[in-house]
Amino acid sequence: MAKRRVLILGAAGRDFHNFNTVFRGDATHEVVAFTATQIPKIDGRRYPAALAGPAYPGGIPIEKEEDLERLIAEHSIDEAVFAYSDVGYDHVGHLASRTLAAGADFRLLGARDTMIESTVPIVAVTAVRTGCGKSPTTRYLIRALKESGRKVVVVRHPMPYGDLAKQAVQRFETYDDLDTHKCTFEEREEYESHIDEGTVVYAGVDYGAILDQASKEADVVFWDGGNNDWPFFKPDVWVTLTDPLRPGHEASYFPGEVNLRGAHIVVIPKVNTAPAKDVELVAGNIAKMNPKATVLRTNSVVTIDGDPAQVKGKRVLCIEDGPTLTHGGMTFGAGQVAAEQYGAGSIVKPRQYAAGSIAATYEKYPHMVTLLPAMGYYPEQIADLEATVRATPCDVVLIGTPFDLGRKLNIDKPAIRVRYTTQDAGKGATLAETVLARLDQKAKVGA
Repeated sequence: MAKRRVLILGAAGRDFHNFNTVFRGDATHEVVAFTATQIPKIDGRRYPAALAGPAYPGGIPIEKEEDLERLIAEHSIDEAVFAYSDVGYDHVGHLASRTLAAGADFRLLGARDTMIESTVPIVAVTAVRTGCGKSPTTRYLIRALKESGRKVVVVRHPMPYGDLAKQAVQRFETYDDLDTHKCTFEEREEYESHIDEGTVVYAGVDYGAILDQASKEADVVFWDGGNNDWPFFKPDVWVTLTDPLRPGHEASYFPGEVNLRGAHIVVIPKVNTAPAKDVELVAGNIAKMNPKATVLRTNSVVTIDGDPAQVKGKRVLCIEDGPTLTHGGMTFGAGQVAAEQYGAGSIVKPRQYAAGSIAATYEKYPHMVTLLPAMGYYPEQIADLEATVRATPCDVVLIGTPFDLGRKLNIDKPAIRVRYTTQDAGKGATLAETVLARLDQKAKVGA
């Protein structure tokens, strides 16, 4: 029988993982190309032969998603496999319709075929959308696991934006490792906070090889999820965060609903800032969609590394996490919360001062008005971000990104870092206690 010809629709992450776990070595299918979207300048590359395997001696091209119909026609594609995250169901439906109208099948690969089994326990933190608060919750839980006497290694959802062959397995223990791997701002946002707390981080492209290496130095492998994708490893404890500041998104974004329905523990964060009615709306949706889950509530607490007097009454520019603002769809972030909390005189709107690629980002995501996204996927974009900060009239810059942006960005104004942490809310067992109890229970069953 002729091989089925496959196109994988991705964004440099889940797409490569799906290929590695399902199609690499499969004699019945041939992956003709990947497509790319969401991330700037990731098309036009090739998935290298070193990772693709002997059936692909020339590697696999990465094309633009906008060329979907042309690719299906020119390459006689039999099926298109959707493989990226944090999109509404209408987006998935439109892509399916484009694919079907062009003559190919549309396919989604499930958790059973794409989750890798582990020999060490897996704790996973995922979310229903980008920007729910995974980073502070991850740090909170890792501290608790370490305090319980366990050695923890983090495996982060992929962000392979450079040389894919060299990035197959990446290990980060120091800031020098970040420089060695030429990490983008987006990667530093996810890795630096773990390094700051003495936790080794793995990431890359080939997650089977990554898990093999990480397992050798860990009692627990901690899956730090990206966007709203589900885990690449089969979790022993699966924690999913919702977002009461975006009520209803838990039921309307893909694949966040997969995380909600699959989780053992579902968290409603930000209950100290979200309207009570929205918290209860989210709680009601959780009860309908995953009635067996343990549901907990947490607060998200924002502080600054500096004197509040530097903010009070001042003109403030807020720089926020890029992915959260862009495809995450958020209209505010930790920087804005801090500005309001500490009495800023005004929050300066930077859009009219945006340079080059930053201006293009505002055009692509028109919902962003008040804040500046920390876009840093390539050197020219970093230069444009610096130029935008220089041109924006303000007294102080609040850095609301998960890593210290001031270490890598030349900011010509007083700058203050914003930090945000997760704290338990309500009565009963804490989130840490709940996770540890389930982990202990799984260990007993396994023994």
